[in-house]
Amino acid sequence: MSADAQTTSQFYATTQGVVVGRLLRQRLAMMWPSAGGRATLGIGYTGPYLRSYLGSGQARMCIALTLAQTGTAHWPMTGPGLSCTAEEDALPFPDLSFDRVLLVHGLEVAENARRLLREAWRVLKDDGRLIVVAANRRGWWAHVDSTPFGQGQPYSSAQVSRLLRSSMFRVERQDTALYLPPAPMRVVLRSARMWERVGRILAPQLAGVTITEASKDLYGAVPVGAGARRRLVFTAAG
Repeated sequence: MSADAQTTSQFYATTQGVVVGRLLRQRLAMMWPSAGGRATLGIGYTGPYLRSYLGSGQARMCIALTLAQTGTAHWPMTGPGLSCTAEEDALPFPDLSFDRVLLVHGLEVAENARRLLREAWRVLKDDGRLIVVAANRRGWWAHVDSTPFGQGQPYSSAQVSRLLRSSMFRVERQDTALYLPPAPMRVVLRSARMWERVGRILAPQLAGVTITEASKDLYGAVPVGAGARRRLVFTAAG
């Protein structure tokens, strides 16, 4: 079962979604503390995370792209950002367009994960970086379908690494996050920081998501050309 963009948007509007977004932004900030004037593309549902890179001195450009099979949704972004919808195997951008690509709630629902990653490789600059946030197949969140993390195909850290290598990326580092139980109870959400600290020490295998940063493997084979663009809808964000 795949989550649609509207349902994911509704999740991030809840108290639970706000807490989850904050926890993941904190981990992402450890890898990418600032945008530094770079062009950034988010694929999947990335509005809650891209907004950290908008504003003065941040990203030169931010585009949040939803996959066509998940539909469209309002993006909680402000600043010089755009949102669009496109097919996963035909991203509507020229080669070498972006310094960074952030993939959240995208790999799990992709109809062809390798094709999606090949397109990310194509639009990423040669010195660019990719971050993949994917639901951890061994974690609690992947088994609760009331949140976006319980939709689609979850992955282990090793599976994400193998998939990236087969798609001409080189894994640079990996992290995990989201150790609090997937329950919207107030007592759980209030103790989110405690769950993150304790879970990382006592049960790292139960993380809700894996976070993998990768760079382009320029010694890999030239990727197969993308198919013709089939669907594209742009809307201003903010």
